[in-house]
Amino acid sequence: MKKIFIQIIISVTMLSVCINGKGQIADDALKTDTVQEKPDIKFTTDEAVRFLEKYSQPHFWRNSDDPLREAIEQLIYLTTRPPYNSLETFLKNYAYDSIKIPLEDFYEWDTLMLNQAAEPAIDADTTNIIRELDFETVLNDSSMVIIKDTLGTVSSSNPDFPFRDYSYPFQADSLEIAINSLIKYLEDRDSTIINFSGTGGTVVPIWLNSKSNNMTRYWLKNEFNDSVTVWIGSIGRNAIGLFAERGVDFQRSMRPIRNNMEARVNVEQQYNSQLLKLQRGEIKKRLWKYRAETNLAFSQTGLYNWVKGGESSLSSLFDITGYADFNNEQKKLSSNNFARLKVGFIASGDNPIRKNTDILETSTKINHKAFGKFDFSTIMLFKTQLLNGYNYPNDSVPVSKILNPAIMTFGLGLDYKPNAQTSINFSPLSYKLTFVTDTANIDQTKYGIDKDKNALHEPGMNFMLSHTWRPIKNFSVANRLQLFSNYSNNPLNIDVDWELTMATNLNKFTELRINTHLLFSDNIKTKVLDKDKNPVLNLDGTEKKTARIQFKEIVGLSLAFRF
Repeated sequence: MKKIFIQIIISVTMLSVCINGKGQIADDALKTDTVQEKPDIKFTTDEAVRFLEKYSQPHFWRNSDDPLREAIEQLIYLTTRPPYNSLETFLKNYAYDSIKIPLEDFYEWDTLMLNQAAEPAIDADTTNIIRELDFETVLNDSSMVIIKDTLGTVSSSNPDFPFRDYSYPFQADSLEIAINSLIKYLEDRDSTIINFSGTGGTVVPIWLNSKSNNMTRYWLKNEFNDSVTVWIGSIGRNAIGLFAERGVDFQRSMRPIRNNMEARVNVEQQYNSQLLKLQRGEIKKRLWKYRAETNLAFSQTGLYNWVKGGESSLSSLFDITGYADFNNEQKKLSSNNFARLKVGFIASGDNPIRKNTDILETSTKINHKAFGKFDFSTIMLFKTQLLNGYNYPNDSVPVSKILNPAIMTFGLGLDYKPNAQTSINFSPLSYKLTFVTDTANIDQTKYGIDKDKNALHEPGMNFMLSHTWRPIKNFSVANRLQLFSNYSNNPLNIDVDWELTMATNLNKFTELRINTHLLFSDNIKTKVLDKDKNPVLNLDGTEKKTARIQFKEIVGLSLAFRF
């Protein structure tokens, strides 16, 4: 019985068709694009900068001090700033072939044993692919080399390989082309200043720059103060042009020159390498980043002779939040800080202007790298209000004011960041302090504090979730959830502080925003009312109180500014 041998030869890459035990294509992606040809890679300056910034991040490299990574960082630094201090000698001479991974390494190979009594069962789709790729087949054996799987990432066994792994075959080519693109840009932009001075002490700076054709007018004077005008300027990256002014005539003496035939000019040879010695500059990374968001919303309703009833109203809302983030990768320290002020007013009917929203809060979180995406974390939260609050229509007795009440929360635990949009903080060692400083004017019992005290101390556990979701380009959903459990008193009665904000951008400065705020605290109890709005009494004659969910919702158009 004749043995069958199928040899599939692919030019350049020697890639075989990936077939499973049933004769099917193993990877759907290979059905339409079995052979990956090297793409035509081109970068603009901005694209090359973004590409190299991404792949110069420390987590891509085995050693964060790798000389290639440091050179790329300096190249990015020098490209994005006016001064030019080229590292082209190192980058042009770098052996990029040593960091390339062959295309066949991105596939997992296997051997498929075929039936010796008959030809291998290859379906019509596979036959068409083989015909399209112009494979040469020779029937001499009963086995075939196949691709078992396509690998997502591949690393090199070379101990000097600088990267952790590659995610696609031509990553080294993209790296080399991006570097050469920036080097060419810097060579075009490179400039050197040369100062020309004369006997009068005037200094004329001339910039050598291939991007500039500016010429400077200069007067050459002798000891008798006679002058001739010339134009001096850069005609190339390494050349200076000197041109005589139009109308200047040159006259030669008709007398023969004697005794000067043997005159020579002493020339001292200079080596270019002596002019290329550069000191390595220190790259200072930006440790702090700041940003702020401001929203200003107005709404107005006017009713005139409206027979169906209603009430005219005018409302406004001002919400400003500032962020300050710190990140020191070398010391593995990071900190996230924000402060927020949110104040809203409403005027309806004949009523005067009243406050309907008042939040003043700040948060600080300090993290130290622990393992993976987990950090050891310390948090500090502070919440209060700015203005006096009243239970309208009674506007003479305040129920709250600045620092009355105020809530401070401290916690130690872990912070988990699976991605840039999500932060989960769990602090099993936490302490929550609620205090009222002016107990003479503010009833502290409304906030769970005993009558004879001005503070409530709660040891417990704190949980915080911060997440931003952007399902489409101009729409975002932001969640901020805080849970607190008091170890010493009813730990299952968990305090909840949940704020949800949905916003869609209508244009650059206007957005439609829906904001909801839900609060629940087992310590804050309100009166229970019957159907006639009268207080329900306990058996001892006191008013019955219970903890309830507090909920606030705001919908409106707002002017948004981010800086």
